[in-house]
Amino acid sequence: MPNYRRVFVRGGCWFFTVTLLDRRLRLLTDWIDTLRDATQRTRQRYPFQIDAFVVLPDHMHAIWTLPPGDADFSTRWRLIKSYFAKAIPKTEWLSPVREARGERGIWQRRFWEHLVRDERDFERHVEYCYINPVKHGYVTRVQDWPYSSFHRDVEAGIVPRDWAGDVEQTGEFGERSV
Repeated sequence: MPNYRRVFVRGGCWFFTVTLLDRRLRLLTDWIDTLRDATQRTRQRYPFQIDAFVVLPDHMHAIWTLPPGDADFSTRWRLIKSYFAKAIPKTEWLSPVREARGERGIWQRRFWEHLVRDERDFERHVEYCYINPVKHGYVTRVQDWPYSSFHRDVEAGIVPRDWAGDVEQTGEFGERSV
């Protein structure tokens, strides 16, 4: 097994990308309440602060701050993935390897993490979470994507509702659509 180099900072702030195995599926938004429940159950056992979160049909981005003295984000993601997988119907195709291991074919095995270095790095990653549904063409305005902590931050007065405005989509030949 590869030896991945990870930085473990107790009480650190982290940006994550977690992705479905089959990127054509829409499980995360189709089963959003199940994902919310899995996240809440995990937070009850292993607390963490959600600084930002955006859920798209096939992947999600999150920024978490872990409690002082705690650097174990891997257990938290393992539990979220596990709770989610156990709660939804088994309809996915399984590779022989996954079948032999008794795994579900829902999640990519790993996730990407980045230790947030400073306030500017934090702001950039929060903005990345906000704009991601626009980047992927699901909406033209950040405020129109329902599965984002953007709405919580608007209610808290951290950002205006019209943050980033209305982003036009440009087609293959430069034509614009709204």
